[in-house]
Amino acid sequence: MTPATYDAIIIGAGQAGPSLAGRLGDAGMKVAIIERHLVGGTCVNTGCRPTKAMVASAYAAHVARRGGDYGFSIDGEVQVDMAAVAARAAKVIGDGRAGNENWLRGMSNVDLIRGHACFAGPNMVEVGEQQFTAPKIFINVGGRASVPAMPGVDDVGVLNNTDMVALDILPRHLIVVGGSYIGLEFAQMFRRFGSEVTIVERMERLIAREDPDISEEVRAILEREGIKVRTGADCLAFAKAGDDIAVSVNCEADSRPVVGSHVLLAIGRRPNTEDLGLKTAGIETDERGYIVVDDQLRTNVPGIYALGDCNGRGAFTHTAYNDFEIVAANLLDGEDRRISQRMPGYALYIDPPLARVGMTEAQARESGRRLLHARRPMSRVGRAVEKGETLGFMKIVADADTRHILGAAILGTGGDEAIHGLLDMMHAGQTIDTLRWAVPIHPTVSELIPTLLLDLAPT
Repeated sequence: MTPATYDAIIIGAGQAGPSLAGRLGDAGMKVAIIERHLVGGTCVNTGCRPTKAMVASAYAAHVARRGGDYGFSIDGEVQVDMAAVAARAAKVIGDGRAGNENWLRGMSNVDLIRGHACFAGPNMVEVGEQQFTAPKIFINVGGRASVPAMPGVDDVGVLNNTDMVALDILPRHLIVVGGSYIGLEFAQMFRRFGSEVTIVERMERLIAREDPDISEEVRAILEREGIKVRTGADCLAFAKAGDDIAVSVNCEADSRPVVGSHVLLAIGRRPNTEDLGLKTAGIETDERGYIVVDDQLRTNVPGIYALGDCNGRGAFTHTAYNDFEIVAANLLDGEDRRISQRMPGYALYIDPPLARVGMTEAQARESGRRLLHARRPMSRVGRAVEKGETLGFMKIVADADTRHILGAAILGTGGDEAIHGLLDMMHAGQTIDTLRWAVPIHPTVSELIPTLLLDLAPT
């Protein structure tokens, strides 16, 4: 069979793939984009969009219960209809997926091909019995939840993030194994829906990559809503306990098993790379299966690139999209864009959210620089007081010599938006002296950033 010839092949229609297909097609290239399952990738189908829709539903229920704080009341208990919550999330998914599919079908010079792609050589891809060849191939296959080998884990029916966004019943007691970003978001939302929730984390604190003060504050926020937290939980094991599930832990402080009706396993992600025939093409991967790329997303095989979660260089929708921007700028616009040029930023969408950019305070201290540091509780932020949402704090760490901001965190209402004022200034290479003279709008969370800069002092 004669292979179908294209100028470019894109494997995977996640966040980077369709945008890249559009740019390449507009440039006159003939493009095949191959998707074996759902257009839109994790973000649209099981990640950002449905989970943030569910976070919004949980927030609405939470505010309704706090009506007395705002001068209104409701009759009786707030009742959450999980079938309606799931249906709302499903509509968000369906609309997003349909939008992506219609967008792809309307692109010039782009063919959307359904099926599982597997390399048959450095410039050859097979989908079933069909073969496709192109001088440039872009891998954008994303990742999925990891399920490490643990005693009994295969016997009890644990859930992952994909299962959770489709769950249309309310768990009586949800055990969340994993105290990081995905686990914490589901823990809080299901507590607000009405479930009893216990978080089990093997590290000594939640979200261990963050500074200890942030971990402690996040834990306090969750515990004040009635979520139980078990940290230092090593040697996990799972077993049926009648109709329930028992999670055995080996905690120095408390080794009693946790028994619940449902278990969410949220302990990491893995790339979807094991069945692509990468060895056939000679494409290098690391020990975890991530495709090794250089600073411009190129693999070790000329003409083959890897974008998004499968390259291990970012685990977010915005980093996947920036991968597309880097590749498109370099191939089509004559630029020299690199991964190392982007400013690392992300958010944890508990309520209030945690927004982060640049270094943690611990990383800044390890760098050996002379530092300036400032911190302000959200209870001293007018906008937070007016909204009745004063939990959390904001902090900044800067280089005392260069006067550049090294990192910042806003754990508080509106922090996921306010952090961009700092991110943009850091990306532009501006100093604290420039940002200090910005005149932000009142009343906002952002207006406290120049004030926070004035508080910077040696540490």
